[in-house]
Amino acid sequence: MDFIDYYKLLELDKSASKEDIKKAYRRLARKYHPDLNPSDKEAQARFQQINEANEVLSDPEKRKKYDEYGKDWQHADQFEEARKQQAASGGYAGGFGGGGQSRSYSGNFDEDTFSDFFEQMFGGRARAGGSQRGAHFKGQDFNAELQLRLSQVYKDEKHTITVNGKNIRLSIPAGVENGQTIKIKGHGGPGVQGGPKGDLYITFNILNDTAFRREKENLYATEEISLSTAVLGGEIQVNTFNGKVKLKVKPGTQNDTKVKLKGKGFPKYKKENQFGDLYITYKVKIPEHLSEKQKELFQELKKTGI
Repeated sequence: MDFIDYYKLLELDKSASKEDIKKAYRRLARKYHPDLNPSDKEAQARFQQINEANEVLSDPEKRKKYDEYGKDWQHADQFEEARKQQAASGGYAGGFGGGGQSRSYSGNFDEDTFSDFFEQMFGGRARAGGSQRGAHFKGQDFNAELQLRLSQVYKDEKHTITVNGKNIRLSIPAGVENGQTIKIKGHGGPGVQGGPKGDLYITFNILNDTAFRREKENLYATEEISLSTAVLGGEIQVNTFNGKVKLKVKPGTQNDTKVKLKGKGFPKYKKENQFGDLYITYKVKIPEHLSEKQKELFQELKKTGI
């Protein structure tokens, strides 16, 4: 995998402040957002890379590791542990080698240097037993964001995302939530020294394109009813997420009365044929622009104490 310079990608230098990173990310994310570039594959790939760069550089701990180890920043803890082990066994804390020569490693490791690094650390001791002992490390994990509409996650759907120039076809389970992150195993960077591939972590940004308010698997909506229906009762049609249903209104229904439609909410994540509930709040419509006849009728009702 080609090395991606996150600073260059965000058009920043290494001295950039946290605020500089935030401003650069917002500016570039707007520029390359898929909604503004629907048929531009390069822009979509750039958007994914910008998200990845921001995820690393906006986190002080990750940024520190990235500044020292480059694309291998996720192996930083393993590097440090290996150095400690080498130092404890009589090696060099700042570098490795034999015959009085010290060889230090820092900065952006490419895969050849990475392999050489562990060859210097472990190779000598392994050969003493007549075999080569290798250090196998998992590849870099990738992070991506996928923006979907609420209506798109009511049912299982397939989507294609582009990560580091590679198209990945995914089946998204119904009921996924805004801000939820799922792991796609083995779709990250290549392993080191024969180690397993990294994983892909996808965070969902769910935009509500409906009249419903969602809280986990439950949905909420308001329904306007006439004053006469509220007083006398009746039958109305209400919208659910997958069509209309008839609903009986009890006589004497008060404004802001809430009713529950069991099982008419949103699918429960990874629970087949299980749904939340839909809560309808009634809003009683007060009539305006009454005719003279209607006013007379209300005057008569008023006399009765209603």
